[in-house]
Amino acid sequence: MCDYSLMSIPNRLAEEEEDLVAHRFLTGPVGFASPRDLPMTDSPHVRPRGFWSALKEFFNPPRTNPVPAVCVPPGARLMLQDIPTRLQRDFQIGPAEEVTFTQVTASEYTYRDAVRFHNGHEILLQKLHEGQRVKVVQLSSAEALEPSRERTEWSFRRR
Repeated sequence: MCDYSLMSIPNRLAEEEEDLVAHRFLTGPVGFASPRDLPMTDSPHVRPRGFWSALKEFFNPPRTNPVPAVCVPPGARLMLQDIPTRLQRDFQIGPAEEVTFTQVTASEYTYRDAVRFHNGHEILLQKLHEGQRVKVVQLSSAEALEPSRERTEWSFRRR
C-alpha cells in the first residue's frame, strides 16, 4: 500500500479516477501525491529575496504542512503517463501504459511498491521520475482477489 519509508508521513488512500504524481518526499523516498497537495513553486506572488532574507529563511525555514502520501492498494489499475523514452525502449512499451500496482516483496526495510506492465516487466516506484503523472483507473481488480501463484504452488507441494 505505502512503502515502509512513507509510514512516518501523513497518508491517505487513493480514490478512483484521481490524478497523482510521483513525488520525492522530505524523508527521501518516491511515492504518490496529489498535485493539489503539492506546494506551488511557480507562484507569481513570490517576491525576489535578498541575501539576508535568504539566510534568515535558511536558518528558520517557514513551517508548512507536510505533503500527504497517497497509498494505492496492490492490484489497483493505474494509467502511467509521461514514460521516459529510455524506459519505453527497454521495456517495449508506449508513452502511456495501463499498469497494475504491486508489491515485489514483503521484506522489512526494503522498497517494495512497484508497477507491473502488461508484458510482465516491473519497476519500483523509486525509479519513477519526479512529476511523472499517474491516474487511478480502478482501486481493486480480479487479480487482487485471486490467490497468488506462489501460494497455490506451495499448497500443492505440501499435499
